[in-house]
Amino acid sequence: MSNFLDQCRTLLGTQYVITSESEMEPYLIDWRRRFTGKACAVLRPGSTDEVAAIVKLCNAARVPIVPQGGNTGLVLGSVPDQSGTAAVLSLTRLNRIRAVDPVNNTLTVEAGCILERAQEEARRVGRLFPLSLAAQGSCTIGGNLSTNAGGTAVLRYGNMRDLCLGLEVVTPQGDIWNGLRGLRKDNTGYDLRDLFIGAEGTLGIITAAVLKLFPAPKAQLTALAAMQTPEDALNFLTIAQDECGAILTGFELISDVCLQLVIKHFPHLQLPFAQPHLQYVLVELSDSESEDHAMSMLEAVISRALEESVIEDAVVASSIAQSRALWALREHIPLAQAEEGKNIKHDISVPISNIANFIRETDDLLQQAFPGCRMVTFGHLGDGNLHYNVSAPVDVQDETFILRQPEVNRVVHDNVHRFGGSISAEHGLGALKRNEITQYKSDVELQLMRNIKNALDPLNLMNPGKIL
Repeated sequence: MSNFLDQCRTLLGTQYVITSESEMEPYLIDWRRRFTGKACAVLRPGSTDEVAAIVKLCNAARVPIVPQGGNTGLVLGSVPDQSGTAAVLSLTRLNRIRAVDPVNNTLTVEAGCILERAQEEARRVGRLFPLSLAAQGSCTIGGNLSTNAGGTAVLRYGNMRDLCLGLEVVTPQGDIWNGLRGLRKDNTGYDLRDLFIGAEGTLGIITAAVLKLFPAPKAQLTALAAMQTPEDALNFLTIAQDECGAILTGFELISDVCLQLVIKHFPHLQLPFAQPHLQYVLVELSDSESEDHAMSMLEAVISRALEESVIEDAVVASSIAQSRALWALREHIPLAQAEEGKNIKHDISVPISNIANFIRETDDLLQQAFPGCRMVTFGHLGDGNLHYNVSAPVDVQDETFILRQPEVNRVVHDNVHRFGGSISAEHGLGALKRNEITQYKSDVELQLMRNIKNALDPLNLMNPGKIL
């Protein structure tokens, strides 16, 4: 091992080979601070060539590699296990904007580029990169691609797989595949790009990407609507899609439990309604015509929903500040949950038409099994993705409730499967759901995944113990 580390120092420079426990600690703790792994070193290459050279050294020494971006994942996908044999490969120094082409509507960036910086670069040339996440100030493009991130605008623009045209990847053997092609049509064989997107670093290391840009909207409008049930929210979605079509960008379901937690822990944020309601939907329109056109469509949606008794009340943001305040309510939900205490998180998806029935039936099953548990349900209703989180009853200690996580997961995941859904919508599997997924994928599907892994990474050095 000392010879391996000496070779890494020669290649990268001593300052980019971290071995002291205190300096490695931020790279070894997961985002929720519930798990701490161990590593032989944290390696910080500054170029694709250095990544490739490091991978070759790891091959020769049989050192497992854990690729890491902003380390904002929620399923233990970007931290090593506790064996201490792996090297964490931090890509944060690969953070350059390589090219921007507003005519081709593409942006080429390195994997360590922070998402927010990519958004800013798109705005600089009058374009939009639409991926939007709560962690956009710290998550990286490589991590977004490795987990096929979704976010709040999937309804209109799709997830990260839909937003990427080409990749540069270092293979498990240390070769560099340059697939940085900004083409919408390229039907010349197997789609290698899609193989690496969503693979969580288990098949290779993404080092750069060509991203799709879009014309910047002329207007963005935000509204918060209040209603009684998730069924009402689905009816509201139908109305919004009928009236707005493609300009409907965001459609977020938020339960009253979520917003009460936000107001409790962040009292500077206030609900814009005099009385609480059981459910809310945050709507965003992005219009390429004009603000007046967008406003007329939004008013038509709200008027029709009120007339049909689908919603009980609504507020429309009249300024950028008010829009940000409404989005702040949504974005502070995970932070409020953390302040409230430990909770059991689920990142699930079901067909949109099944969401209301899923929520109602799963809520009932959980209350029967765990009386008094609190359902902190929110998420991207427009694309069928819910963050279906369960908090302890008010009179039960968090630590006691967390011990029952396997039982809670079984109730939730079994019902997700029954409704034709997925137990991981946008967070990935990582190590957290690696074993859980075997309950729901067929033997054929799992074997096909293993065959791909074995073919590309026969030494099992690429993020071992994740996904499979």
